[in-house]
Amino acid sequence: MKRSKGIFLVMTGALFWGIGGTVSKKLFQDFDIGVDWLVTTRLLIAGLLLLSIQLFQKGPSQIFDVWKSKQAAVRLIIFGLFGMLAVQYTYMASIEQGNAAVATLLQYLAPVMIIFYLVIRKKNRLTRKDIVTVSLSLIGCFFLLTNGSVAQLSVPASAIVWGILSGAALAFYTLYAIPLLKTYDSLVIVGWAMIIGGIALSFVHPPWQMDFKSLPLEAYGYLIFVIVFGTMIAFWFYIASLEALPPEESSLLGSIEPLAAVLTTVFWLNDPFGVFQWVGTACIIGMILFLALSKESARIPTKQEVPLRVS
Repeated sequence: MKRSKGIFLVMTGALFWGIGGTVSKKLFQDFDIGVDWLVTTRLLIAGLLLLSIQLFQKGPSQIFDVWKSKQAAVRLIIFGLFGMLAVQYTYMASIEQGNAAVATLLQYLAPVMIIFYLVIRKKNRLTRKDIVTVSLSLIGCFFLLTNGSVAQLSVPASAIVWGILSGAALAFYTLYAIPLLKTYDSLVIVGWAMIIGGIALSFVHPPWQMDFKSLPLEAYGYLIFVIVFGTMIAFWFYIASLEALPPEESSLLGSIEPLAAVLTTVFWLNDPFGVFQWVGTACIIGMILFLALSKESARIPTKQEVPLRVS
């Protein structure tokens, strides 16, 4: 029963993450909601909800302990600004400029960037498995972004730039958050990081600066899904699943996230997706599965192994 519950939680959380990106695109294109406002609002509300869950489950001491250490507090602020906020904003900007499918798949380049970082820093040697991982990601990206023709990109160049930056930001916070997660609860770190990022972006676009009366009821439904289901519940379910499943299995099951983003983009928003783009998608998802199934890949923290998902 415990294992079945863990599988349900991780797959539900991954589905919410994948679908949440597509719903965000719907908000951008049909309701003229800006990236700045959505990211600010999403971070603040989801962060408060996650900390509220932690408060209810374990009490106030668990929430505020991280601020008692100056070193941990500084690391948390840096993580909130250059990790959580950076990933959230670049990911949403990539969706707004292109689509959720391409943005999500480009974000999954993070493990490859981590491989290069560790090799350059001489912390790891390049192995055959690393070469397979890099090869799958590069081939996948080529087909995904060109649909087999170098003369024309499948999405605007700006969407590709934002997507690659999202992968780089994800690689940064995956590595940077490890010391915090060894000492403090994941919900606490994720919750505070979201609030820090949301407060910082509020100076650019305050969340109250929105013509709420002009939004139809449908838009509010999409907003609730993105903030509550696609962010707060997705994080909560994924972290809860780690109590019943090993990280490797959670990572494997969590790979349905990009597939959910692709399918909802193609069949719900009716975005065109060519044959070669499906080939590219298969290569990138294959890379994710390869990392999850490879015992040696445990030395490379994947996005699921460090439960700080940003989609």
